[in-house]
Amino acid sequence: MTKDGQQDEPEFVTYRVEDGVAWVMLNRPQYSNAQNYRLLAQLDDAFKHAVEDDDVKVIVLGGEGKHFSAGHDIGTPEKDSHMPRFRTSMWWDHLNKGGAERQYVLEQDGYLGLCRRWQEIPKPMIAMVQGACIAGGLMLAWVCDLIVASEDAFFQDPVQRMAQPGVEYFAHAFELPPRVARELLLLGRRMPAQRAYQFGMVNEIFPRETLREEVAKIAAEIAQHDRFGLALTKQAFNFVEDLRGKRQAMDGVFHMHHLAHAHNQLMTGNLVGGLDAKAMAAANKKQAGEG
Repeated sequence: MTKDGQQDEPEFVTYRVEDGVAWVMLNRPQYSNAQNYRLLAQLDDAFKHAVEDDDVKVIVLGGEGKHFSAGHDIGTPEKDSHMPRFRTSMWWDHLNKGGAERQYVLEQDGYLGLCRRWQEIPKPMIAMVQGACIAGGLMLAWVCDLIVASEDAFFQDPVQRMAQPGVEYFAHAFELPPRVARELLLLGRRMPAQRAYQFGMVNEIFPRETLREEVAKIAAEIAQHDRFGLALTKQAFNFVEDLRGKRQAMDGVFHMHHLAHAHNQLMTGNLVGGLDAKAMAAANKKQAGEG
């Protein structure tokens, strides 16, 4: 399922509809569902299918395998920022650009732009989170209306190690109390699902083996409601969040994020300060006492 109709690329996202619920699943379990740009394009396609299908009342977003998502792809063999991509917003192509402009226009559409587009989807969305929900994984969970997690799920934004002020879709201070949001970023520690539940970031927690079944029950309950009424309810909440300054805050932090990218390039010759996926994973495990 791709923007340009190509069928020869890997299926990074799967899509199926059951009883009025669209199950959209990230499908790179061998890389902990790290998000390359082709995955994000396929995800956008899947969401568009769900929106346009009148039989779909609710969308569930999940990830195959052990983890929901380890974040943006910063080093798998299928990393694809060098490839052409379909753009959903009116930004120009990044491929023939240099300096800070290249990454800025790429992420305006591919990260911040897509997440804002998905937050405005008029059908209720449930994030079904198991295992790791890290950095870019948080962005996907946060655009959903509900987050339902497994008991072993954890949430983390460790990008301060890369000298970044959080991920591009900066919802931290809207999802968590201010000092807890500061802790999430300044320490970069894993936040267990139970703690996230205590702060209201997670709606419900279930054992991993019953997570899908329980999410299906919640989705079925929502699916009984009127489609237009659900859409208006979503618009109401998005309206209130924007009145609280969510969009303006994200714009400001996005520019700080790209100042950090440019600074890293000047100082280290690398967007993320030379930290690749293996280095970040090793640091995460060390911090969590796993190695």
